Amino acid sequence: MVLTSEVTAESTYRLIETKDYRIQINEAGEGHPILLIHGGGPGATGWGNFAPNIPVLSQRHRVIAVTMPGWGDSSPQNAATGRDGVEALIQLLDTLGIDKAALVGNSMGGAMAVHLTAQYPERVSHLVTMGLGNPQGTNILTPAGLPEGIRALVEAYANPSHETMKRLVQVMCFDPAFASDELVAERLRAALQYPEHNANWLDVMRSGPPMTIPKNTMESLAKAQVPAMFIHGRDDRTCHFEGSMLLLAVMADARMVLINRCGHWAQLEHAAEFNRLVDEFVSNH
Repeated sequence: MVLTSEVTAESTYRLIETKDYRIQINEAGEGHPILLIHGGGPGATGWGNFAPNIPVLSQRHRVIAVTMPGWGDSSPQNAATGRDGVEALIQLLDTLGIDKAALVGNSMGGAMAVHLTAQYPERVSHLVTMGLGNPQGTNILTPAGLPEGIRALVEAYANPSHETMKRLVQVMCFDPAFASDELVAERLRAALQYPEHNANWLDVMRSGPPMTIPKNTMESLAKAQVPAMFIHGRDDRTCHFEGSMLLLAVMADARMVLINRCGHWAQLEHAAEFNRLVDEFVSNH
């Protein structure tokens, strides 16, 4: 197990072979397991999405930042396998010998965590999402059509370049200064390393919903005895906070944290507060 003082992308890197997938993870710490599940976007990885969080949370927990199939060094996805991130996560838990874990997911990762909780509540100790989209897919408070962040994301997938990646990172954050040249260069390098991931993602999106959504998801969540916390930026231009509000109304043991001057990446823009919230929630509930 990697010690907190040695937590780097390289020291925590592992490749896990499950029944059907090869999954890249970054693992550190001991204690109750927390799965960190990244959002979508070209060049996304578990480490890149949670770099300021893994060293802190691993001081008291076993932290596993997952790079989902279709990203990084994990297996490619296609229109069939790319739809079932839940199955990939369940296979990862089984392979690692984890019966129950806290799930912490950003955007797409939050959606996967929600659907896993609905289908396998006995495998989930805590549910935490950041920047979650509307789980029912119907907007009430926001206009119809693709939001600004999703449009930037699709363009970066279709035409990965410094310009499209810069635009994507800027839209994801409230403060445009967060879109540093270093961050943009790293995301672009990762996106160009596996061009097949970009093409496969576009194929999956054209083929329909990115993963299987059970018809009774909301009913299952209402019955699930899983403590949940929904963190959202008030200034999120990718997923409006109405998705978090909806789940707050549905799940019995739930709370919501709405952060002003915060975009789609609360775990990065407000890393210290995010780390405190997750640590206290998993430790005390």
